[in-house]
Amino acid sequence: MNSTQIFAILIFLVVMFFIMTEKIDRTVAAMGGAIIMVLFKIIPHDKIIGYIDFNTIGVLIGMMLVVSVVKNSGLFEYIAIFTAKKAKGDAWKILLSFALITAFLSATLDNVTTVLLIGPMTLVITQILELNPIPFLITEILASNIGGTATLIGDPPNIMIGSAAGLGFNDFLTHTAPIAVVILIVTLTILYFLYRNHLIVDDKHKTEILSLDEKKTIKDKTLLIKSLVVMAFILIGFITHQSFHMESSTVALTGAVVLLLIGKQDVEEIIGSIEWATIAFFVSLFVLVGGLEQVGIIHALANTLIELTAGRTTMTMIVLLWLSAIVSSFLDNIPFVATLIPLVLTMGAQGIDITPLWWAISLGACLGGNGTLIGASANVVLANIGEKNGYKITFGKYFKTGFPLMLLSIGIATIYLLLIFR
Repeated sequence: MNSTQIFAILIFLVVMFFIMTEKIDRTVAAMGGAIIMVLFKIIPHDKIIGYIDFNTIGVLIGMMLVVSVVKNSGLFEYIAIFTAKKAKGDAWKILLSFALITAFLSATLDNVTTVLLIGPMTLVITQILELNPIPFLITEILASNIGGTATLIGDPPNIMIGSAAGLGFNDFLTHTAPIAVVILIVTLTILYFLYRNHLIVDDKHKTEILSLDEKKTIKDKTLLIKSLVVMAFILIGFITHQSFHMESSTVALTGAVVLLLIGKQDVEEIIGSIEWATIAFFVSLFVLVGGLEQVGIIHALANTLIELTAGRTTMTMIVLLWLSAIVSSFLDNIPFVATLIPLVLTMGAQGIDITPLWWAISLGACLGGNGTLIGASANVVLANIGEKNGYKITFGKYFKTGFPLMLLSIGIATIYLLLIFR
């Protein structure tokens, strides 16, 4: 190993340390690492663009724009109140319904956006029912990561994997969605027995829920109709984009532009609502990992993994599944997946069947996010929403529930992968 490789690894590890400990904002840490890679010529200027996955960036920006417009219609508040009324104020039914809505929205939008919307709604409903919202919030964290596992656009790692591997929306629907549904059912069944004694509601509070008028939450009916039509076309586009030889980013950005054109919203406000820090984080991360690839570190890691597993696809698949899950429990799954993608591509170039490996990484990284409170961005967002309203979810409190359920989900995923790729 030469001095350039050692320096590149050192930069990467320091950035990962700051991301994991949050001593420095993760975007600043990633941007700093990327700039150092360029300043010290670890990655040449003319190769920077080549390492950035613009398809992933395009999907993220497109969906962020769509959600910002749809949010202004009042659709999400309507869904919350409508659901609570349909459950007739029954706390378990509300928890179950909110979990299913969270999982569905996480699969069709993205999990961070979903929890930003569902969290405040949960607090409103639980305050009316005079219930502790923590069981609801923990359930929604778990549901958001499981739901995000199901589709191409549900979780950023899936967008990255789909783009790198040439996998489309339908590929994820047929490979990760079925097992995500099974894991969600198992998880919610266990949570029922864990939380049922904490979900007792007084009849007067149930009556108060039934008196709410969900129709009053719709701020702009015309915008709502337009949003639903455009979202339907976006979903159809994601399902069919491979048939038309289009990237998923083209679908997301086209839908966003159409909605901006017909939505008659403040365009500057909508564009300003994009999480630009997240976009900058992704771009910097691609450059950072590109530096490791440029100096041959990724190639060396691929060779080491092949040697450890004797080149056997099944063994490599299981190792990557569990490694992705455990690491993603304690470290943001986005930088970890960004590191694994070029590694798997290198293994593919050496003649190994890497198709099962993509699904192992997807399931491991997405489900692994349920392991701890810092395992995924959605976890941190919901925990912050709870804490700001006086309901603190500690690392230890979440760990007792989340980590065992994460291990169980990975066990189920292991059996599933062995059955379909035996």
